[in-house]
Amino acid sequence: MNLSFYLLNVYRISQTKYAHDRKGSGIDGRWNSLGQYMIYTGGSLALSCLEKLAHSPGTALYAGDFSVIIFQIPDNLPIFEITLNQLQKLNANWYKVINYPATQMLGDTWLRKMETAVLKVPSAIIDLEYNYLLNPAHADYNKITISSVSKFAFDPRLKAQ
Repeated sequence: MNLSFYLLNVYRISQTKYAHDRKGSGIDGRWNSLGQYMIYTGGSLALSCLEKLAHSPGTALYAGDFSVIIFQIPDNLPIFEITLNQLQKLNANWYKVINYPATQMLGDTWLRKMETAVLKVPSAIIDLEYNYLLNPAHADYNKITISSVSKFAFDPRLKAQ
């Protein structure tokens, strides 16, 4: 696990009514257990789109009112990283849903330690790309800003309706 510094934009696609939510839902996911608040973002808009496609039924994608939120992480904000190599050593099949408890433990531990406001993790969809998880309870979280919010529509060719 490494500590590094970046200047980057990260992307989140959500229902428009939650576009300005900076707390998170507390719903369990790959990197957090139920009741642990975390904001999931992708290192690119395309990755965020793929993540949303993978985790949503097709009908919800086309019936929903979505926006893309661009968060800006300042270059002086430390980012903690869990590498693909570390995950593969932990469990070669870390990306499978059945192994959520292992990645949830890592994410929950990161939240609890409060060392950084940002955690960089490989995407389970494309392991050469990264998701950035944000800890709303961390003191540095307020340094992460929303630079823009704009409407987003999924191309109907991406998933059957």
